[in-house]
Amino acid sequence: MSERPFPTRKPSFQRPRGKPGRRDPQARRPSFEIETTVLYGWHPVVEALRNGRRTIRRLLATENSARRLSEELNAPLPLEPEIVRPDEINRLLEPDAVHQGLYAEADPLPSPSVDTLSGKRMVLALDQITDPHNVGAIVRTAAAFDVEAIITTARHSPAATGVLAKSASGGLEHVPFMIVRNLGDTLTALGERGFQRIGLDSSGEANLDELPIAMPAVLVLGSEGKGLRQRTRECCDVIGRLDMPGAIKSLNVSNAAAISLYAVIKGAAKGTGR
Repeated sequence: MSERPFPTRKPSFQRPRGKPGRRDPQARRPSFEIETTVLYGWHPVVEALRNGRRTIRRLLATENSARRLSEELNAPLPLEPEIVRPDEINRLLEPDAVHQGLYAEADPLPSPSVDTLSGKRMVLALDQITDPHNVGAIVRTAAAFDVEAIITTARHSPAATGVLAKSASGGLEHVPFMIVRNLGDTLTALGERGFQRIGLDSSGEANLDELPIAMPAVLVLGSEGKGLRQRTRECCDVIGRLDMPGAIKSLNVSNAAAISLYAVIKGAAKGTGR
């Protein structure tokens, strides 16, 4: 097992005046190429500028956004923005990307490991959840619940850049990713460190709020449709479910993450033993 920083893609340009077309770094990502994180949109870029652990290499801004940025941060920027027209940022991103006049290139954030986790805060593990919008929404929720880290695999996961960062709305700066080669091996290692491993699946043995939960703990979420893989299930101490009272029994994985984190953290706060 080995932990790696989140794989990202080298930007496909040298200057803002590139050829028109698709430029989102999420589009094609070579394995383990760790060079630059691309951020765009107001909240992702502003939170990155506020994050002392984030090194910003380049900052593009429209004139209006640069003025607003100076007023909101009320502090010297780590680097002067390059003032550009909105269409110059448009050419670097997907056609429908909402950049709000801000675009940044930054170094990836440091990645935690099994040994550096404190065990005092909840950890979240994602089992092959690949949609960047869903993962971004989960990151935003994780930041709201003070999750210490999100574990995901180097393969079958979106890069922490572009669409994912925009969907996370700044949450990427507060919840680090721990990238591993094998999720089952990592869950086994966490179990050896005393983590309670809680899987979420519709076939779970009990509703999440009925399970005895104790810290340290890791909540494991599976992909929509497939759910948890067999080995992942086998590496969990308990499998819980969400009992929905309405006609629709299933939820989008990002919504399920929010409800599950609330239930698990509330259960851990009760101090119920295993």
